[in-house]
Amino acid sequence: MNVKINLIRILLLLGLLTLPTGSAYAQSPNGDIIRFGEDFTLDEGETLNGSIAVFGGNIEIQEDATVNGDIALFGGNLMVEDGVEINGDIAMFGGNITIDGTVDGDIVIFGGQVLLTSTAVVDGDIATIGGQVTQEPGAEVTGNITNNAAPSIDVPEVNVPPVSPNIPNPDVSVRVNNPFWELMGAILQAVVIAGIGMLLALFLQPQLERAGEAITRQPFLAGGYGLLTFIAVPVAVVIMAITLILIPVSLLVVFLVMPAVWVFGMVTLGQEVGARFTRAINQSWAPVLATGFGTFLMMLIVGLVDLIPCVGWLPSFLVTLIGIGGAAMTWFGTRNPPGYVSAPVTVEQIPPAS
Repeated sequence: MNVKINLIRILLLLGLLTLPTGSAYAQSPNGDIIRFGEDFTLDEGETLNGSIAVFGGNIEIQEDATVNGDIALFGGNLMVEDGVEINGDIAMFGGNITIDGTVDGDIVIFGGQVLLTSTAVVDGDIATIGGQVTQEPGAEVTGNITNNAAPSIDVPEVNVPPVSPNIPNPDVSVRVNNPFWELMGAILQAVVIAGIGMLLALFLQPQLERAGEAITRQPFLAGGYGLLTFIAVPVAVVIMAITLILIPVSLLVVFLVMPAVWVFGMVTLGQEVGARFTRAINQSWAPVLATGFGTFLMMLIVGLVDLIPCVGWLPSFLVTLIGIGGAAMTWFGTRNPPGYVSAPVTVEQIPPAS
C-alpha cells in the first residue's frame, strides 16, 4: 500500500481541527463534528453527513448508524458497532479501533491496535505504524493489511570505479529523509511548545496579551524587528566572541536568550490563534486552554507546511520573524512598542450635588 498517499489523507483530516463547526451538532446531525477533550456518540440509527475530529476523547458509532465522511481521532478509542456504515477514511493517533460494522475507505493508525471482529467489513487498505491489526475469523478486508508500515524510498545504485590501494576511499554519507519521522517531529514539536505555552499563560498572561496586541496592530513593524534581530544578533555575538572575555555572554545569548525569544514569540502568536478560534466557534475557554490549543494548532500547521519541498520554509520563516519581532519590540511584553498610542480615556463629568 502506498503509505505516502495515506499520510496526505491524514494531513487533510488534520485540517478538520480548523473548522469552526463543531458546536453545530446540538441542533442538527449534519456538518463536521469537532470535540476537544470530550467524547462523541452517534446514536443508534442516525446518519451524519460530515466528518468527525475528536482530540483527547472517544468516539462511539452505535448500531445501524451511518457516517458519510472521514474520522480523525487523537488520543482515544473508536468503536464502530454492528450494522454501522462508515463512508470515508479513518485516521487514528494513539488509540485503539474496534470495528463490528462496515468501513468503505482506508484505515491508518499511529501507535495503536485495530480489532476486526467477525462481522467487520473494510473495503480498503489498513496500515499501522507502531501497532498491529487483529482479524477475527469472518472479518473481510478487500485491500492490503500492513503492520508497522513505513514509506518506501528507492535509493539508486551508484557504481564506484576501483581506486588504487594507495588512495583512500572517500567517506560519503547519504541522508535519506523519512516523511514519517518528519511528520512525527512536527507533531512532537507542536505538543512541546503548546505545553510551554500553557505554562507561560499561567504566569505571564498580561505580557503575552501585550505582545499579541502589538503584533496584531503592527504586524509589519513586528516583522521588521524580527528581521533586524536576525541580522544584529549574529553580528553582536561574533563581536562578543572576539573579545574573549565576553564569550560566556555570547554563549548565553545563543543558547538561552534567542531560544527564549523564539518560544515567547510563538506562544504569543498561538495565543492569538486560540483566541480567534474560540470566538469563531462562540466558545469561552480558559486562557490557559485557549493558548495551549492555539499554539499547538499554529505550530502543527507551520511544521507541516515546512515539510513542503523548496518553498515550505518561507511561511515558517515569516511566522518566526513576526513572533520574534513581537517579543523583541515589547521586551517580552513588559512595555509597549515604539509609536504605541493608547486609546483616549473619557472622563465623565459628575455634576455637583444639589
